[in-house]
Amino acid sequence: MIARIQTLYLFLAALLAAGSMFLPFWSVTAEQQYLFSDFSLYSGAGAFFLTGSYAAGIFSPLTALAAIAAIFLYKKRPLQRSLILLAILLFLGDLLSGLTAAHFMNQHFQALAPEVAHRPEAGFFILLPEPFLFWLAMKGVVRDEKIANAYKRL
Repeated sequence: MIARIQTLYLFLAALLAAGSMFLPFWSVTAEQQYLFSDFSLYSGAGAFFLTGSYAAGIFSPLTALAAIAAIFLYKKRPLQRSLILLAILLFLGDLLSGLTAAHFMNQHFQALAPEVAHRPEAGFFILLPEPFLFWLAMKGVVRDEKIANAYKRL
C-alpha cells in the first residue's frame, strides 16, 4: 500500500481537499471585504467571513474521504479506479459550486454598490492541482493492473 506511488498522489489530493475547507475561496470587496469558505472559525481584521456559504462544504470533505478510501483499496483495483473517478467528479462539483457562489455573490454586491472588486483566494488555488494528482493516481492504478495481469500469465 505505501510502496505504491498512487498512495502518495491520493494522500496529497486528500490533504489539498481538506485544506481547501479552511481557507477562503473567494473575496468580494465592496466598502468592506467579504470572504467565503467552507468552514472558518475566525474573522480577520476588516473582513467578514460567510461560513458554509456554498455546497463545497459538502464536496470538499467527500473528495478527501474518497481519496483516502481509494488508498486502502489497493487490492481491489477496479473499485479503486471507480473511487478515483468519483473523487474527480466531486472535485468538479466543488469547483463549480464555489465559482457559482462567487458569481452570484459578485452580482449581489454589484447591485448594491457600483464599485466592487472580487478575486479568488487561497482556497481556490489549493484546489487546482487535485485533478492532476487524481490523473497521476489513475495512471498508477492502471500500471499496477498491467503488472498484475502480466504476472497472472506467467
